[in-house]
Amino acid sequence: MKLASYIHHGRRSYGIAIESGIIDLGNRIGHQYATLKDLLQWDALEVARQYIDCPADILLEDITFLPVIEEPGKIFCVGMNYAEKRKEFAETNNAPTLFIRFPDSQTGHARPVIKPVHSSEFDYEGELAVIIGKPGSQITTNNALDHVAGYSCYMDGSVRDWQHAWFTAGKNWKQTGAFGPYMTTADEIPDPHALTIHTWLNGKLVQDDSTGSMIHKVADLIAYISTFTSLSAGDVIITGSPGGVGKKRNPPLFMHDGDRVEVEIENIGRLMNTIVEAQPLQELRAV
Repeated sequence: MKLASYIHHGRRSYGIAIESGIIDLGNRIGHQYATLKDLLQWDALEVARQYIDCPADILLEDITFLPVIEEPGKIFCVGMNYAEKRKEFAETNNAPTLFIRFPDSQTGHARPVIKPVHSSEFDYEGELAVIIGKPGSQITTNNALDHVAGYSCYMDGSVRDWQHAWFTAGKNWKQTGAFGPYMTTADEIPDPHALTIHTWLNGKLVQDDSTGSMIHKVADLIAYISTFTSLSAGDVIITGSPGGVGKKRNPPLFMHDGDRVEVEIENIGRLMNTIVEAQPLQELRAV
């Protein structure tokens, strides 16, 4: 089952994505579960599944995609988690590299990704996003995948010239992270490490790998993170980017106004966004 969050005729909703469009769950069960995050928090995926054979209510072209989970309680990002990426950055630390992304730094599929006006090094990073369905702390590796509701694509845009000895400042500019189009439920992804992952910039393949190349696997990351903080339904773990990022190319390859970036993960979906240059602050005030 593929689930999306969106706006339709000014109304926020969520639903099941099928070939002919969207089955609008907001109209059917929104009085009980107002958002997809609420659906997960109440462990109600099976309630949603009851409607999977209904006809589509909405055409895909009539919705504005939101981030799959619009307001996660926590977004954990994992750095240096693919073998080639570690080589590019000469990474030798064996512990997971973690940093935080804030919910208001996200945008949805087919929505503009904003290149900060203060950056000349805006980089692409295609990643697998893990969406937590079952809360927990001190989760064991053996049980970790039982806590996963589903998976999605993420374009974890990096403002490289604001990444110094830390990553947070380079990861939290408005609308620099794209999340979607859908959450594919975990029952359709028996092994999250048997998936091809690709990123394209303006139609050119720039990242080409498999999730099997992750150093720290999904179950390990869940166990590690839940050791020091509780995970809640709707929390998101972005599991790291393969090699091939623009910063380490010769010459460097960064994103600019009008560029198109796409992230595709096998059996999960294809996320597409266009880069838009941010307006200087004085121009925003004049509008």
